[in-house]
Formats: sequence, structure tokens, C-alpha cells
Amino acid sequence: MGPLKGIKIVELAGIGPGPMCAMLLADMGATVLRIERETPADLGLQRAPKFNLLNRGRQIIALDLKSANGIAIAHQLIAKADVLIEGFRPGVMERLGLGPDACLKRNPRLIYGRMTGWGQEGPLAGAAAHDLNYIAITGALDAIGQKDRPPSIPLNLVGDFGGGALYLAMGILAALREAASSGIGQVVDAAIVDGTLSLMTAMYGNYAAGNWRLERGSNATDSGSAFYNVYECADGRYVSVAAIEYRFFRELLSRIGIDESEIPDRLDRSSWERSQALLAERFKTRTRDEWTSILEGTDSCFAPVLSMAETAQHPHLAARRALLDIDGVVQPAPAPRFSRTALAEPGPVRMPTREQAIGWVAEWLGEAAVAQMRSDGSLAAVSGMEAHS
Repeated sequence: MGPLKGIKIVELAGIGPGPMCAMLLADMGATVLRIERETPADLGLQRAPKFNLLNRGRQIIALDLKSANGIAIAHQLIAKADVLIEGFRPGVMERLGLGPDACLKRNPRLIYGRMTGWGQEGPLAGAAAHDLNYIAITGALDAIGQKDRPPSIPLNLVGDFGGGALYLAMGILAALREAASSGIGQVVDAAIVDGTLSLMTAMYGNYAAGNWRLERGSNATDSGSAFYNVYECADGRYVSVAAIEYRFFRELLSRIGIDESEIPDRLDRSSWERSQALLAERFKTRTRDEWTSILEGTDSCFAPVLSMAETAQHPHLAARRALLDIDGVVQPAPAPRFSRTALAEPGPVRMPTREQAIGWVAEWLGEAAVAQMRSDGSLAAVSGMEAHS
């Protein structure tokens, strides 16, 4: 199931963008073996494994990478893989003996995917940081928010997942395509700062052309205009409008009962504050759901602002089965969709017992290799994760 069926990936456990990338590739049909440390990182989150959705679609084992046996087993697994994903600080994998040179020597076709925030080199390469710090230095954070307000924190969608996970996944797929013809692997260096800057390409172009003001909330698509904004309704809930084109804005005004002569030039920045006030006053006259019944499905470029608790009940998302209930956990379905190599529905996240973990090692390396490990005692480096369930 899925276009990546037959691709084998070893993922060295991390947090955030690395697991997101591995989940995306697993959703596409790749076989992903996640190697956890014996004591997983403590994020202060108390939750059952089934709620850790970024781990879905994986085989999961724990491996003692502080032992010679653990490193040897990791090398054997990586030698059988098409792709390795790691998200440690620069130099950590090299100190473990699992750096690119060592792994590519044993497996010349390997795609070695590296996920970092700052990149493998540069003055900040070794510094601790998280998503918010990475998007801060790229100009992305400064550009997001309302006028006369501090920058708005866009969850960790822009850095970790957009600039990190998606760019690593794209790089891995491109490198796999190239390796299919050359027979040679390579390192994919995915830095969140690089990916975030790439996401900002259009904005940098507009700024260079003099069409983007640095002050937040003063541009057409950053809450500065009336036609691309969110508005509070009578019940305290919100709706979104994105009627950028004139014909769509004209339809919006007609349907909400504002004469377009009151807003003679929607692109005139000097009128934006007054235009916003007009629309804000009108949207306050009805509830969110009343406006939805009037505007949804029209060319007004409208959508209600839903909470995560409401999305599964929306008719459009329900019709597309865009959200799935798996083991009692509502979660997004794999995306995108394929006409011929359909994607399998993800199963629930389970933490394996030691014997299940050993079974996956045998699936990768063969029963004879596992029998040898039992005989020489090296299998002691492998453990299950049921203690962390």
C-alpha cells in the first residue's frame, strides 16, 4: 500500500520534525523502524502511546547506543536500509560511530537524512534551540501578527513541520530518485532555518519590490486589509474571509449587506481601517453558524473558524474522510492521496514488548543473525518499549 512500498527507513528517535518526516514517509507506505533510546526523552507530557501520533506507522525498538553491541546492531540495521533519519546536534552521530562516512561506507546507496534547526555548520550550529528561535531569525516570526501587537506564535507549524519535516521529506525523496539511477547515496542536510527561509520566498520578493511593509498588520494578507481577515461574530466565535480578488470581495459585500460604494477602492491602504470596521460591525450582527449558512459554499471566499473539537463534524471534511478515528483517537488522515497506489489507513500506535522488538530485528536482519546475537549475548542491547506504555 502506498507509493513508497518497499522502501526501508531507519529512524533514530528524536522529537518534532524528525518524527513528523518519518510519519509522512510511513504514511506513504515505507517501512520505518524507529530506534528509541532506552530511556526516551522526557517532554513533560503524560499521555498513553496511542496519543503520540507522530509515531504512527512504525516498528519501534529500544537499543542501547551507549554499548558496543547496540552500535553494532544499529550498523547492521542501517546497512539494510534505503534511508536513515537522524535529528541530533552536529557531531553526535559521528561520536557514536554512526556518522555519514561510516554508514555510507557500509551502505553506499544510503540516503542519510539529517534534521537540525541551525544546520550542520555556522556559529549557532551547536546551540540548543526550538522552533520559535529558528523562525525568529528568518523574518517569519516578525511578519506574523496584528498591528501594534507582539508577533503571533504560529504553533510549530512554520518551523518544525513546514520548514523542517516537509523539506527533509522532499530532500529524501529527491535523493532516492537520483540514487535509483546513480546507485550512489548521499547526505540530505535539512536545516529548519533554511526551509523556513524557503517558505518565505514570496514575501522576500514582495519586500524587495517595495510591496511588503515590515510593520505587522499593514499588508494585504497579514490582517492589514478588510478582505483578508478574521471577524468576531455575535456569539464570540470567528469567521474568516479571504476575498482578495475584486469579484469575490464584491460578492462578499453583497451577501453580508454592505453597499460596495462604501468601500470604493479595496486596495487603498488609507481606507483599510474604516473598511475593517464596517465588516467587523456587520459580522457582529449574527452568530458564526448563521453566517456560515449564508456564506459557506459561495464565491465569497469564506470559512468558519473551527476548533479542533469541531473539525470532524464539518460536512466537507467528513465527506473526504480527512479525519479518522483510530483506537478512539481522532487524527488527520494521510495526505496527499494517490489514484493508483492507495494509502493504507494508519494503525494505532503501540509500544512493543521485547520479543516483538526482537521479531522486527529478525525481520530486517534474518533469523540466523538473531540466533547468533542470542548466542553471543549481543541481543541484550535490544529491548521493547512496553515499560513506557
